[in-house]
Amino acid sequence: MEAITVKGKTLELDGDGFLVNPDEWNPDVANYIAAIEGIQMTEHHWEVVNFLRDYYKQYQIAPMIKILVNEIGNKIGSEKGNTKYLYKLYPCGPAKQACKIAGLPKSTGCV
Repeated sequence: MEAITVKGKTLELDGDGFLVNPDEWNPDVANYIAAIEGIQMTEHHWEVVNFLRDYYKQYQIAPMIKILVNEIGNKIGSEKGNTKYLYKLYPCGPAKQACKIAGLPKSTGCV
């Protein structure tokens, strides 16, 4: 099992780099993981991360890409609820990479 240290706190990661305990997540952790992933967080990235965290709170599951695209389209707008936009923000896969940055478990639809 891997670990990262953010502001003096050591956090465990699973074999795929996802936080073992999503309750340990905070914006500093998100920025740290984003940097590892090569992502410079912007307001657009945070919009997706915050959406994912809210979705997880409500359903206790990280959405697979198809659901993510549909739900973002419904909540934020069709110009952002499409795979092209989301892959531009998260080129390694919106569901996987954005969930990792959001401190959520790996989506069941991630490969």
